[in-house]
Amino acid sequence: MCGIAGAVGNLANPAAHARTRDDVVRCVNKISVALRHRGPDGAGLWTTPSNEVVFAHRRLAILDLSEAGAQPMVDAASGCVITFNGEVYNFKELRRELATLGERFHSTSDTEVILKAYKHWGLDVVPRLRGIFAMAIWDPRSRVVHLVRDHLGIKPLYWTTVHDGPLGKDVLLFASEVRALLASGGVERRLDPNGVASYLSQGFVIGPTTIVEGVRLLPPATILTIAPGSGAQDANVHTLRRYWTPPSAARGTTEDELREELASTVRIQLVTDAPLGIFLSGGIDSSAVAALASETEPDSVHTFTIGFDEAGLDESQYAARVAAAIGSRHSNVTLREEDFVRQLPDALTAIDQPTFDALNTYFVSRAARQAGMTVALAGTGGDELFGGYPSFVELPKMLRAGSWLPRGLDGAIGGTARFAGGLLWDQLGRTPPQTRWGKIADVACAAHDLVGLYQTCYALFTRETQSRLAAERVQAAQQAQYFGLPAETAREWRSRTEGSEIRHAISLLELASFIGERLLRDTDAASMAVSLEVRVPLLDYALCETVAGLDASRRFSPPRKKQLLRGAALARLDPALFDRPKSGFVLPIEEWSRR
Repeated sequence: MCGIAGAVGNLANPAAHARTRDDVVRCVNKISVALRHRGPDGAGLWTTPSNEVVFAHRRLAILDLSEAGAQPMVDAASGCVITFNGEVYNFKELRRELATLGERFHSTSDTEVILKAYKHWGLDVVPRLRGIFAMAIWDPRSRVVHLVRDHLGIKPLYWTTVHDGPLGKDVLLFASEVRALLASGGVERRLDPNGVASYLSQGFVIGPTTIVEGVRLLPPATILTIAPGSGAQDANVHTLRRYWTPPSAARGTTEDELREELASTVRIQLVTDAPLGIFLSGGIDSSAVAALASETEPDSVHTFTIGFDEAGLDESQYAARVAAAIGSRHSNVTLREEDFVRQLPDALTAIDQPTFDALNTYFVSRAARQAGMTVALAGTGGDELFGGYPSFVELPKMLRAGSWLPRGLDGAIGGTARFAGGLLWDQLGRTPPQTRWGKIADVACAAHDLVGLYQTCYALFTRETQSRLAAERVQAAQQAQYFGLPAETAREWRSRTEGSEIRHAISLLELASFIGERLLRDTDAASMAVSLEVRVPLLDYALCETVAGLDASRRFSPPRKKQLLRGAALARLDPALFDRPKSGFVLPIEEWSRR
């Protein structure tokens, strides 16, 4: 787990002025320095002889703590080079396969396995990697650079092209964080109106747009290849390739297969050479991960929770009961208001793009790091896979109700509701409600479309309010979006969900939006700000494929209870431990902030 950065000059014109090439190296060094919080254990820089490709790496040592695991890493036989952020959990299996092909290894790291696997199999190896990763690979044999992101987008990777400027013509920069790209000095600090429009809609920015104009987020399960142009003055050619899509629902998975896949997924994610703990809230998802880990490593699991002096939000007693039941070594850290006030500036600095969340993740990650952990497992993903959210109940009802509206009439109803809202704004001087009933205009306009309804339900404000909050450029961007989504993203999500069983379709939307575009991104930024690696076993792509094969009537029933997950992972625990109303991990931020 690390921070990566780099630059790719115009490969068609490697004879660029020497000063420009040196400027590119200095630029990447600035990005690397800005990423030092992600990798306090080492730093590396590699360049091609003419500096048209520059890779940087900041290391958080997790596997093979020796210098043999340092990066950027070069394969002497092929000349291929990698800078890699993340972990690949099935690297031992791939290593054994490569050994039969005659490969010899100089480290015990997963990075070397990926590099040698690429040398043998090229990009065909990428779909086989089980893990969380973002990486760049330079292949001198074909003179291309590949930027790669993991299946569900757990690790981020941002890129931008500087077309003209002090760095030369058509230089592509990439990094693990937006703020690191800004630190390069080569990226202009201009707000992207599309990013602002997205933020006003849901409180975070939907990729591939970012809040900074010209900076792009590489989509999950995507490879960006930068190849030389055809002539000396041509720009680099960029091609995007998607190597995996979340599976549509298909019957076939048994509950025994689910249990086996859950157990094996947690088991392989316990591999580390650094201290590891498990975030335990006492809820079903984190308890499932902790219980399965304790079956793999009895008496050696370290669980961790945060408590508060405010009794109404403190759930540490539930976590302690689960820890006692599974026999884990348990730590409880109390986060107090004075800690919050003192650490808040650092927490706000850690947030890479504007978001309405992330503070809770920062504080729990900081406490875990201070308790000595370098790696933490979290229960993220259980609600999305097994229907734990209200959306799995409410959206099907709304879609059924909307089916009674003739197409076109929904727009008329929406227009009437917007007119009434306008009266509140302009005549009575009141802000129309942003609640479920206040959104009736938007709900009516999206009545026949699941993607639109999903976006409306999760929106912070009605579209009318978003427009009134926006400057003219942002209003133009809002009009080009579909309920806060880039039009291309809306088409992709609609294509991905069409024809699926309704609850599985909602699961796909939750994985793409709430998890993929907000929670995972916030978790990465907040945890890596304190040099902590967070692993999310329930979001392993192979497990997601297994869950998709479950019969929907069993997977989502009873509604919101996640009974299949409980049966597969928590059967040996007293069910009474979890018989209480569902609640997320919430800090007393409102109470503290008001004081």
